[in-house]
Amino acid sequence: MSINHEIIFAGRSNVGKSSLIRRLTGKNVRTGRRPGVTRKPVHVAFKDLLITDLPGYGFLHGVSGDVQESIKDSIVHYVEANCDRILCAVQVIDTGAFCEIVDRWSERGEIPVDIELFEFLCDLDIDVIIAANKIDLVKNRDSALDQIVERFDLLPPWKQWIDVIAPISAKKGDVSALSGIVRTRLHEIGRDDLFRHIRTSKR
Repeated sequence: MSINHEIIFAGRSNVGKSSLIRRLTGKNVRTGRRPGVTRKPVHVAFKDLLITDLPGYGFLHGVSGDVQESIKDSIVHYVEANCDRILCAVQVIDTGAFCEIVDRWSERGEIPVDIELFEFLCDLDIDVIIAANKIDLVKNRDSALDQIVERFDLLPPWKQWIDVIAPISAKKGDVSALSGIVRTRLHEIGRDDLFRHIRTSKR
């Protein structure tokens, strides 16, 4: 069966993309033993829907700068080549560490990679969902999420963006906020038949 729709998952290494896909779909995705090992997209298919785990980007300890740049380039090329069938992109972030990382880049006068990716996806008219992972480790949830939406140049409070940002904990199995948004996107294209592949509870 040909692929008509695709949902891509992108994010820094170790933000929990693979765990999130497993919680959301019930399917395992292959992962490398250390960051930077997996340099090609990993796929899970349901009928004509493809779930894609893109390689982790950003600083990788023990991985050369050239390799890190090639990983970033491969993500860009993959998205550009398949943007016509991409229903949405789930950009996974570490809720607790995100703002510190972004601010560190900004203070050096550089565009943070996470923000660069978000803007790149938006420029291609790809619907971006921000999955704020590891929310269970954050004490002041609303404050943290308000700061995150600001970094993405969205006006707080974050609760006015509940169709864009999904507070989740892949490790704890709490992915209902994200599954709800994804199901809405599928409903909008008349594909309620795919709901059974997107989990809504801690299973």
